[in-house]
Amino acid sequence: MNSKRIFVKSYGCSANQADGEVLSGCLAEAGFKIVPSDSEADVLIYNCCAVKGPTEDRMFEVLKRAPREKQLIVAGCLPLICHDRLRREVIFDGAVGSSLGVRIVDVVSRVLRGERVVALDIPVENKPGLLLPRVRSSPVISIVPVSYGCLGSCAYCCVVFARGRLRSYTPEEILTRIRADLTSGTREFWLTSQDTGCYGKDICTNLANLLETICELPEDFRIRVGMMTPNFARSMLADLVDAYRNPKVFKFLHLPVQSGDNTVLMRMRRGYKVEDFREIVETFRVNFPIIALATDVICGFPGETPEAFNKTVRLIGD
Repeated sequence: MNSKRIFVKSYGCSANQADGEVLSGCLAEAGFKIVPSDSEADVLIYNCCAVKGPTEDRMFEVLKRAPREKQLIVAGCLPLICHDRLRREVIFDGAVGSSLGVRIVDVVSRVLRGERVVALDIPVENKPGLLLPRVRSSPVISIVPVSYGCLGSCAYCCVVFARGRLRSYTPEEILTRIRADLTSGTREFWLTSQDTGCYGKDICTNLANLLETICELPEDFRIRVGMMTPNFARSMLADLVDAYRNPKVFKFLHLPVQSGDNTVLMRMRRGYKVEDFREIVETFRVNFPIIALATDVICGFPGETPEAFNKTVRLIGD
């Protein structure tokens, strides 16, 4: 049975890409053959994103185009967020949630025996081990999840239903993973999460401390920090800036503001004001004149007025 060929395709954020590498790695270690195209496969695993409506619709188009003669397993955030639609619109053999880890081996084995597997347990405590086998998409870049889940309750967000509440890896777990990857030639680490800013809040540490600890490793490498929300970034701003001073840390800040209007932000339940976002950005600009800034904006949020929209436009212009 383990001679069966598996095609794994991941969509969406870097955390989902990391999950897909683990799915492939666990299956390869179990003896399955990971193949580069769906035409070569017996089983298709689509590790899907559903972060927003257009993305969800694109995912369903992909799933509907899957070859009917192949066995199809739908994984990732989408089955947890859109399960009813999935049952109505897609013929599938398995539906599993995110962060499945080594359990994918059992799911694939059962599907190959003819079972229809639905394993959509809501994540509470589970997160895959950082040292699970992976099939890497790049030999020099390693995507390292520092945590799963978040501490937010944003009015518009569905990801919390798929990823759950915050579960951080310990600094020791992360360092062990990074050391192992360094020995295999990795030179760039992408620290990822649903919100890197809240990393460690559940284990009495924070992102700034983690960065300092990682940078103490003697090898030559670089760190790219993934998205963080302004409220958590502001709570450790001075320490975060100090951590960014290390030449090993890319001068890149992904800080989603979502709106330039405080009333809209309050309705979104974002937990910060526009002034907080400005303070963080200006602090980083003063300390790092050459820095790449990225943000995200939602236009047309229910109740947004033309004036509120124009405030967002002006903020981005600044």
